[in-house]
Formats: sequence, structure tokens, C-alpha cells
Amino acid sequence: MHFDTFSDFLAMGGYAAYVWGAFGATFLSLFWILFSSLGKRRQLLKEIEQKMAREERIKKAKTMENTL
Repeated sequence: MHFDTFSDFLAMGGYAAYVWGAFGATFLSLFWILFSSLGKRRQLLKEIEQKMAREERIKKAKTMENTL
């Protein structure tokens, strides 16, 4: 599609609200997915760390129990 002026480009042939709204919704969705994924990754790593620490405590408790 060819536009003569920048304002014609922004107007998108009379469909500016639809076109720019679609771009906005798409980018907003992508950013939400990105930040949501990063948050869930951080939460998952924290849970794994806690689980590993718990297993280590259990292992130490069992070895202490066996030495008594």
C-alpha cells in the first residue's frame, strides 16, 4: 500500500482506529505474555530451590538419625 503523506499513513485509508487498535492489542498481549512468563519462571526457580533445600534437610536428618 502506498501513502502520499505521513498523515495518510496514520489515517490508514480511513481504518486507522481498527489498524492501530489491532497493533496496540497485539503488542500489549505480547508484552503481557513476556512478563507473565518471566514471573512464572522466577516463581518456578524459587520453588525448585525450596524443594532442593527441603530434600537436603531431610537427607541430613536421616544421616543424623542413623549416627545416633
